[in-house]
Amino acid sequence: MDLATLVGLVLGIALILMAIALGGSFPAYVDIPSMLIVVGGAGAATLTAFPLARMLKMPSVLTKAVKETKYDPEKLITQMVQYAEVARRDGILALEGMTSEMKDDLLITGIKMAVDGTDPALIEQILDADLENMQIRHEIGKGLVDAPARYAPAFGMIGTLIGLVAMLANMDDPSKIGAGMAAALLTTLYGAVIANVVLMPIADKLAVRNEEEILFKTIIIKGVMAIQAGDNPRVVQQKLLTYLPPKGRSTGEDERDMRRAA
Repeated sequence: MDLATLVGLVLGIALILMAIALGGSFPAYVDIPSMLIVVGGAGAATLTAFPLARMLKMPSVLTKAVKETKYDPEKLITQMVQYAEVARRDGILALEGMTSEMKDDLLITGIKMAVDGTDPALIEQILDADLENMQIRHEIGKGLVDAPARYAPAFGMIGTLIGLVAMLANMDDPSKIGAGMAAALLTTLYGAVIANVVLMPIADKLAVRNEEEILFKTIIIKGVMAIQAGDNPRVVQQKLLTYLPPKGRSTGEDERDMRRAA
C-alpha cells in the first residue's frame, strides 16, 4: 500500500472534521439532500460521459493510486547491463534462457524478439507501440477520476442555487432564511471537499504513477535496442544512465564498479 496516499487522504479529511468540530456544531454540516445533489449528480454525469464498461474499471483505477508499485530504474539499468555482458560474452542467444527470471512483460517481449533475430526497426516499433498503448490506458483511467473532480464543484453550485431559490421562496418566514442559506452553502462545501481533498489528489497520484512507469519502460526499450545492436556493456550503461538524475547516475556507476571488483 502507498502510505503517502493513505496518510494524505486520512489527514486531509481529519483536519477538515477537526476544524468543523472546533468551530461549531458538527450536525450543522450534515445535509443529506446536499450530499445527494453533489455525489449523485457528479456520479450520474460521469456515467453519462463514459461507457459503462469503462466505468466498471473505476475500482481498479482507484486501487492503482493506493497500491504502491515500486519502479527501480537503477536496479533495472544494472540488470540491463548484466544482460548486455551475457550477450557480448556468450552471444545474444544466451539471453533466451534468462527470460524466466525477467519480471516485466515488455522486457521479455523485447529480448525474445532480439533473440529471434527480428529486424531492429520492427522491434523498436512494436515496443514503442506497446508503450503508447499503455499511456492511452493510463490517460483513460485518469480521466475516470478527473471527470467527477470537475463535476463535483459544479453540482455544488447547482445545489447552492437550488437552496437559494428555496430560501427566497420563503422570505415571508425570516426564521427559515438562515437555515436555508446554510443548506445552500453546504452543497458548495461538499463539492469542493470531494474534488480537492479526494479526487484531484488521486488523479495527480495516477499521473505520477504514469510518469514512473513510462520512464521504466523507456529504459527497457532503449536497453533492449542497445543489446540487440551489440553495444559494449559500458556503452549500454552510459546510454541508460542518462535517464536518471545525476545522483542516480553516480550510484549506478558505483554499483557496477563494486560488482566488477567482487
